[in-house]
Amino acid sequence: MEEKIIKGHKNGMAMLLLILALYVVAVVGVVWGAIREEAAEAAWFGGPDPLAIAVIVVCAIWLALGWIFLCGLKVLKPQEALVLTLFGKYVGTLKGEGFYYVNPFCSGVNPAAKTKLNQSGDVDGGGKGVSLKVDAETVGKRISLKIMTLNNNRQKINDCLGNPVEIGIAVMWRVVDTAKAVFDVDNYKEYLSLQCDSALRNIVRIYPYDVAPNVDTTGDGIADEGSLRGSSEVVASRIKDEIQSKVAQAGLEIIEARITYLAYAPEIAAVMLQRQQASAIIDARKMIVDGAVGMVEMALERLSENQVVELDEERKAAMVSNLLVVLCGNRDAQPVVNSGSLY
Repeated sequence: MEEKIIKGHKNGMAMLLLILALYVVAVVGVVWGAIREEAAEAAWFGGPDPLAIAVIVVCAIWLALGWIFLCGLKVLKPQEALVLTLFGKYVGTLKGEGFYYVNPFCSGVNPAAKTKLNQSGDVDGGGKGVSLKVDAETVGKRISLKIMTLNNNRQKINDCLGNPVEIGIAVMWRVVDTAKAVFDVDNYKEYLSLQCDSALRNIVRIYPYDVAPNVDTTGDGIADEGSLRGSSEVVASRIKDEIQSKVAQAGLEIIEARITYLAYAPEIAAVMLQRQQASAIIDARKMIVDGAVGMVEMALERLSENQVVELDEERKAAMVSNLLVVLCGNRDAQPVVNSGSLY
């Protein structure tokens, strides 16, 4: 389905004034015809007046059916569109703000008008602030062309290592082809939500939550350091591309996708927290030991260079042991002062 833009129909105000003027003329015509008919019957020759009767009939028909032409008045605000059909056939799309007049038998189509997702910018069918009552049906059929945000619900998904994680994303999107959005899918909002769920699962299962050895996340056959926690920008970009490839046929454009929530599932969160704490303790201990060994080496070199004291191998080993205990201990050391001979 190809989108057809209807142009040159911003004459709604002129048509509204013309219809109101014809209503005034019809009322005047009925009054004039009634007066003329009454005058003809009161005359001495009597008999109906054909002209008066004809004027009354025409004016009465207009007063009874003239409101049909008001259905052709359409009001659109900026960044709104209206898809029109005539007896089931796609006529075209009105885009841009303005007061339009189209075929009064055309009807607006928007299958997602009453669909409410967890997102911003849903078109409300309540019709607050509508200037014309005749446009009340159009309000719920408008399609918003603004950038909207779909806050996808948190999902529990297994990462590439089988660990359950909870993740949520926010997707910025907009409608770029109204004909595809209305006619190529049943409900473009529900279609978008479903594709977001599917794309999220397809991408998350490729990555581990945290950096893990021997894991290939890029598909090149080489292990890398990609992870959900450390490569959030890359993961979000791949999710965006995955969603876009699925919703292009629905006339939608994905502007951006962002991860809004990421955590281990509650059933393994405590265990994974202990694992992270243990890893942090090991890294801290490693750093402390590296620093302590460096300080011991520096102390021995300085003592040897300055010839402060001569130590044999046994005394050096004892000194190294004492320094490592002092530097690597969790608590402050309690010194023991030797007041006698060194040996």
